[in-house]
Amino acid sequence: MSKKLIIFAVLALVLAFALSACERSASNAALPTSAATNQEVVPTSSDPMAMLRGFATQTAQALSGGVQPTTGSVNTPVVGTPVPGVTNSTPAVGVTPMAPTSTSLKTTAVPAANSKPVNYTLQEGEYPYCIARRFNVNPDELLSLNGLTGGGLYVPGLVLKIPQTSSTFPGPRSLVPRPASYTVAAYDTVYKIACKYGDIDPITIASANNLVAPYTLKTGQTITIP
Repeated sequence: MSKKLIIFAVLALVLAFALSACERSASNAALPTSAATNQEVVPTSSDPMAMLRGFATQTAQALSGGVQPTTGSVNTPVVGTPVPGVTNSTPAVGVTPMAPTSTSLKTTAVPAANSKPVNYTLQEGEYPYCIARRFNVNPDELLSLNGLTGGGLYVPGLVLKIPQTSSTFPGPRSLVPRPASYTVAAYDTVYKIACKYGDIDPITIASANNLVAPYTLKTGQTITIP
């Protein structure tokens, strides 16, 4: 044992004997009582005897390798406990931080519907000039795009490419005023009747008269042209 430990041991023994003698002498004295409650008053920590006992206890623990005496108290905040004036930036366990969202929504412009098809198949009683009127395109441009000439013979089933330029039909597209009533002639079809009026779609005529494909008509039948 080192000299330092021997000195601490001797001091501890001296203090222990001194405390024992003081306690024996103090045990004969009556404890002070409170006048109000008539109860014994426990000595506070300012009592010299309590201070000596605390010092002796700490000395004995230091010599035995026990708990070391602390030099001061450190206030360590408990994890998760909010501290006034301190913002806790650590997210709670099990909670995923939400990504910032934009208040502006990105919209996609919807193109306007095209009023004319890219291709069209000729039906019974139709011809290119009729189609040019119906879709309001330049007839010469229509013929040129399809490699055709005016006055030719055009059979049903011919697929025409419809010009998509801004060039329109020259002159009035309507040939017969409408709305009107029409009496079906021999060999008439809704397609041929639409060509007679110039600027109406044959499906529009069929719908106005509750006709279903193949839109069969009878000679002498009266139909409505909207």
